[in-house]
Amino acid sequence: MKTNRDTVTTSQIRFTKMHGAGNDYIYVYTPDCDIPDPSTASVVWSRQHFSIGADGLILIGKSDKADADFTMRIFNNDGSEAMMCGNGVRCVGKYVYDHKLTDKTTVAIDTLSGIKVIELHVGEDGTVETATVDMGEPILCDKGQCATEDGSMKMYHLKGYEATFVSMGNPHCVIFVDDVMEVEVSHIGRRLERHPLFPERCNIEFATLLEDGSIRMRVWERGSGITMACGTGACATAVAACLCGLRGRESDIVMDGGTLHVEWRESDGHVYMTGPAETAFEGTVSLPEATLNNQQQ
Repeated sequence: MKTNRDTVTTSQIRFTKMHGAGNDYIYVYTPDCDIPDPSTASVVWSRQHFSIGADGLILIGKSDKADADFTMRIFNNDGSEAMMCGNGVRCVGKYVYDHKLTDKTTVAIDTLSGIKVIELHVGEDGTVETATVDMGEPILCDKGQCATEDGSMKMYHLKGYEATFVSMGNPHCVIFVDDVMEVEVSHIGRRLERHPLFPERCNIEFATLLEDGSIRMRVWERGSGITMACGTGACATAVAACLCGLRGRESDIVMDGGTLHVEWRESDGHVYMTGPAETAFEGTVSLPEATLNNQQQ
């Protein structure tokens, strides 16, 4: 396999492990290293203790669109393909800048949820430390993702909870509770993810209002389970808090892995998310055997 940097064998894939507020993914630049079966690769490589370990796999490519610089595909650790990941897209911005694939500090990433524009904040060492993503306008009514009569859900009674639906391209169900640390996120999140009201399954956020004005949130991610953070989930939580009159248009969302600042800007209706992007380590990994077999056929 020829690359524009070094040459790697077809069975050895160069990867970078990155995370945004603890939401960790395996990143591969596909012009250098092709992944024929990313679903299988994500399942195998994401296994904790047995491989790299991650919430999933993100593939970065070059875009052929005039208004986008790069592409991003996301595969959860169960092999399903996701539409968008707010923490992941910040790390994509860091990846392409730190790896000198661009010298822009404003980059446009083409995702299944549309093109996302990222402002990169570069530190004194010349690498990206944080980033602000224009996540676009939240969708509050979508019958394809929320099967209520009108496709919306605000403080809706669902299995003993009051739930609010917000789509950031991917569906979210936000539930405000008195103490998020007392919620059995795994048990309840798993059940609600596949509730009949969510034809495409759903990300489930549990949130508690804190005295300092911030919001403590924990998440069950569709296709990944409990994760340390969820960027689109943080955005959905901030929007839901504003919709329900619990907070204003700006909130700090505190998650297990860190804090994101979210602004639902009144001037354009877009949601802007700011948070960290960090590199954990780099290495090479073998393609899964099933992927190699498919490649050779």
